[in-house]
Amino acid sequence: MTGADWEDPLAPDDEAARERARRRAERERRRRERQGKARKSLADRVREITEESPIVPARPRAPEADGDAEPRRAAAPRARERADYEAVSAARERVPTVAPPAPAEPPPAEDPLPGGGRRRPLALLGLGAVVAAIAGAGVIVTRGGDEAPPAPPPRERPTVTITIPEGYSRTQVAKLVKEAGLRGNYVKVTDSTKGWKGFDLKRYGAKGAESLEGFLFPATYEVYKRANVKQLVRKQLEAFEDNFAGINMRKAKRANLTPYDVVIIASMIEREISVPKERPLAASVIYNRLKAGTPLGIDATVRYITDNWTEPLRESELATDSPYNTRLYAGLPPGPIGNPGLASLEAAANPADTDYFFYVVKPGTCGEHEFVETQAEFDAAVAKYNSAREAAGGKSPTECD
Repeated sequence: MTGADWEDPLAPDDEAARERARRRAERERRRRERQGKARKSLADRVREITEESPIVPARPRAPEADGDAEPRRAAAPRARERADYEAVSAARERVPTVAPPAPAEPPPAEDPLPGGGRRRPLALLGLGAVVAAIAGAGVIVTRGGDEAPPAPPPRERPTVTITIPEGYSRTQVAKLVKEAGLRGNYVKVTDSTKGWKGFDLKRYGAKGAESLEGFLFPATYEVYKRANVKQLVRKQLEAFEDNFAGINMRKAKRANLTPYDVVIIASMIEREISVPKERPLAASVIYNRLKAGTPLGIDATVRYITDNWTEPLRESELATDSPYNTRLYAGLPPGPIGNPGLASLEAAANPADTDYFFYVVKPGTCGEHEFVETQAEFDAAVAKYNSAREAAGGKSPTECD
């Protein structure tokens, strides 16, 4: 085929077809401009695809040798192809890109179309795949800056509040835990002194401790409803560490007492003393008796081994043979008799400087004590208390509102 046999499909003799194509391209350009703002994210993907696969316009084919009729019939589809190419090119111009390097050779030709042009480049097929993927994923391109409604806030898990009084033993706390609906056996869980990440009893000189008694800090805690008791225990251990870290241990160290010894003394003070100002005084009595090697004679230790915290102690209970019975055995009991609060811990580490050796409940008061130094003073204070008790019909001669 010679050059004389080829006729430009966009020649002036088909000016009307070219004008229609130009107008169609202009309409397409304006339509794309209107949608451009709402499809920024999609335009980015189009840019990536077009950069990777540059669009090459279809080359016109020479007409058949029969004459002018066939080229003119092919002019309209070729014009539409040219218009589509111009529209895509206009879209690329609106997207800021870095022009890819020109290929060394033209890309391989696609299957010919009936009109003599080539099929659309694969880039447009990729564009269709992107649109389909976005639609399938549920991504909606909105107009006018519409935004998707915010996601609903996550449902809050219900919690329960547990208040543990100062001085309570593990068996007493276990009843509160059960009432709160927590899962697990509190006493059994706190029997274990190992496996509590970050909490080491050796740090407090409690290597031989049989349980976590004394380290389960009393406070108000909030835990998830129906949570395992371990969640509460972890919170108690963390609270103990935080509170004990601020206690001055200088006096205790001078008396050769370990942090665990201080916890044991604090647990007894918590049970014996209810008036805050008396805590350092009671601690001084314990320090003085320990120094002298005299049994402490603190009945709260007997209540611990008998689990009798409310009823008067019987003579048989006071005679219980146990290292926790400080009437029979000198020195500190083997472990704490409860879980003391911060005030008792501070008093146990910093006793008052006194020569007190005894204390007795003052009749007619609400838990106050009389502190004395000698046996004679103690006997007199006990006689006063017993007389008041007899006058009260055998009941405690204290007066608390």
